[in-house]
Amino acid sequence: MEDSISKAASLATRHAHLPFDCNGAAVRAQCRHLATVVTISGAIDASNVDQVIEYAQRFNLPDKPFVLDLSGLDSFATQAVRLLHRVDAFSVAGLDWALIPSQAVSLTLLVTGEDTSFLTAATVHEALHYFADANIARRRLLLPLLTKTA
Repeated sequence: MEDSISKAASLATRHAHLPFDCNGAAVRAQCRHLATVVTISGAIDASNVDQVIEYAQRFNLPDKPFVLDLSGLDSFATQAVRLLHRVDAFSVAGLDWALIPSQAVSLTLLVTGEDTSFLTAATVHEALHYFADANIARRRLLLPLLTKTA
């Protein structure tokens, strides 16, 4: 009985981080302390952009920053810019997010002339560091409000 439980546990952990296949785009999510990181690799085009948007939105938690890591994308069609605008719509609702673009994403944004006012970072580590700094700044602002006056 104990062997079957340990085998099931090892299989569950081995397959826990497998990416979800969206017709050529592999989507993987990881909940970290500072933010939820959604990593997409492969290609996003007209045939799979809606599926990628739907799957990525599942991991947009209310009150938790969001990192969209597209550094592993080989191809990013002009229709895929909708993904960025959809994620940015959550930003308007108060959700902080950061984009890690690949060369294909940067090129598509440049060619389409899209507004690139998204917060971008070179790596996931850099984006998480930005969110940590933002948390520290908020705490510094709140600290004077929490001191005793009597």
